[in-house]
Amino acid sequence: MAELANCPRCNAVFVKGIRTICQSCYKEEEEAFQTVYHFLRERKNREATLMMIVEATNVEEELIMKFVKEKRLRPTEFPNLAYPCERCGTDIISGKLCVSCTAQLKKDLTAFEETEKRREEMTSMDTSTNTYYAIDKHKK
Repeated sequence: MAELANCPRCNAVFVKGIRTICQSCYKEEEEAFQTVYHFLRERKNREATLMMIVEATNVEEELIMKFVKEKRLRPTEFPNLAYPCERCGTDIISGKLCVSCTAQLKKDLTAFEETEKRREEMTSMDTSTNTYYAIDKHKK
């Protein structure tokens, strides 16, 4: 259902529906997209990097990354079009995290789950004896 909201780009009041920005900002974004797309469609510019596109088109870097994240510009068609990982800044072409950050987060989650499992086992034991247990959180 539609609701009133302030545009995050220009702070104008608009009816928020499918889009999260107002109509005038949407038109500006579409013009910027067309500028970037026409620049990249030229054969000599298909290998352009993100910074080269910003310099040539004067379109904001964040807006170009938004087009890539929305899959409006595909890195399969433009191989040097990458954006930074949200955790470490390494250039990636899909998702929000690079492979190494994803692996590290999975490892940390597994370690956390094991710690929680041990903690639950210890609290479920008979507490009538006065025994203290230590959990090694940093065990590899």
